[in-house]
Amino acid sequence: MMRRFVADLHVHSLLSPCAEIEMTPSNIVWHAVQHEIDIVAITDHNACDNVVAALEAAKGTTVTIIPGMEVESKEEVHLIVLFEKMRQLKAWEQIIQQHRSGRLNDAERFGAQFIVDADDNFVAEKTEMLLASLTIGIAEITTQVKKLGGICIASHIDRPTYSIISQLGFIPPDVELAAVEVSRNMSVEQASQRIPTIGCLPIITASDAHVMDDFIHGPKTVFYIEQPTLGEIRQALLAQDLRKVVV
Repeated sequence: MMRRFVADLHVHSLLSPCAEIEMTPSNIVWHAVQHEIDIVAITDHNACDNVVAALEAAKGTTVTIIPGMEVESKEEVHLIVLFEKMRQLKAWEQIIQQHRSGRLNDAERFGAQFIVDADDNFVAEKTEMLLASLTIGIAEITTQVKKLGGICIASHIDRPTYSIISQLGFIPPDVELAAVEVSRNMSVEQASQRIPTIGCLPIITASDAHVMDDFIHGPKTVFYIEQPTLGEIRQALLAQDLRKVVV
């Protein structure tokens, strides 16, 4: 039987240098419970060090954590990458490590990059600069993610920077996307009218939260699915077997 699940598939933890210190895994999970957000994808910039802590923090709660990452391609396009299992995300991280810039983060300029455990205890500060484009292109990113069993969603396609539309002007035919995402600044209806290059791709919306207020009040997507899994979400995006998406 289909159930209604409220999802936010684009949330940053304090590992992302542009996120506030309050965006700890357990605090994200706690607020998700309080505000009846059923599915949360942790999608830090070019890294995934806080996803395990979020998975641990969500145990025994009503919240399902989707392992994810927001990557920046060599074309400076942001893509949300989602996987069913942590082992798939870890395999993806090994690929990403080969394509990072190698530069060190300037914490005073860009913000610190904190790794914590499920109880929000400090573990380490990541020194590699995460706010930088990778040396891998969007076509190869989507191909590699698909091989590992994940999906790619084009981030905030309505934004004037770091979106596939702003950077390329269109969606190349060799880029395999499960959906596109619009920010709080544009409705799905507006996106369909104003960005015809989307074609027939499903459209979702998410908070892209870097602060807790955005996570609580930012846009969400509702999925009618049987279980809160990435496999079910994938079927909903394809409108298969009575599963569907309601933005």
